[in-house]
Amino acid sequence: MSRSDLLLLTVAVVWGSSYLTAQTLVLAGGVLAVLALRFLFSAIALAPAMARRRPSRAELRVGTLLGLTQAAVLVLETYGVSLTSATNAGVLISLTILMTPALEGAVRRRWLPGRFFAAAGVAVIGVALLVAGPGLRAPTAGDVLILAAAVVRAAHVTLSGRLTEGHRYDTVTLTWLQTVAGAILFTLVAAPALPSAVRAFGPGQWLGVLYLALGCSVFAFLVQLWAIRRTSAARASLLLGTEPVWAVLIGVGIAGEHLTAAGVAGIVLVLGATWYGQRVEAGHRAGESLAYAGSSNP
Repeated sequence: MSRSDLLLLTVAVVWGSSYLTAQTLVLAGGVLAVLALRFLFSAIALAPAMARRRPSRAELRVGTLLGLTQAAVLVLETYGVSLTSATNAGVLISLTILMTPALEGAVRRRWLPGRFFAAAGVAVIGVALLVAGPGLRAPTAGDVLILAAAVVRAAHVTLSGRLTEGHRYDTVTLTWLQTVAGAILFTLVAAPALPSAVRAFGPGQWLGVLYLALGCSVFAFLVQLWAIRRTSAARASLLLGTEPVWAVLIGVGIAGEHLTAAGVAGIVLVLGATWYGQRVEAGHRAGESLAYAGSSNP
């Protein structure tokens, strides 16, 4: 595994650990207020790094667009989880693993081998086993929101690679612009609820906000964008698709939740499929590079 692979897996772990924190904060302050505070703190934390940076017009456009797509993913995902079962949500959001390589292939008109899609499909089956409890239930409005979140997340990851490819954009600048776009959007929408949320939060809740802002936003957004620019959207999506595994493991270790035999099998399938899929993708990219080098030589 390369350094970018390991960093993307770290992002998946951090995002997986965010569920327990987010659930507590949403109960105390509401979805929009929590998202507004998360992005505000993120923008403030990155502000010192922008003291000597001046975003170009192109960076402003790209950073704002990626900020809006990232904000859309989070709001759809957060509301969707509150309106559907954990089983349905876990399976539907994991469809990003399949949607991203399909979307990237359509945009680039270059398709990954069928073995990659087979690995991605096995990973989705693993997620289904991992979150299986009472079983899938009839589709709800929450399912539609989660499915929309999966589509937008696939688009966001693909856009992150496509819009920055071949450009010398500064990763910190683009990440800061994403947080600013989200902060402005959510602050405007959540303005009526923000004062009551601030009053309701105690020291524990503020630590949770800081964790979501610094760990799940600043660190995760920086690493995600940095890594995607050095690998592919499909590979990044597969590695980030291990997020449900870490969420369950952290829930078992910290919250005392129980892991079933099906859950253990699901973890094995997700991790095994991710390992195999990233090897297939790496081999495919290496083959393309050799073919291009051969065709460019006289």
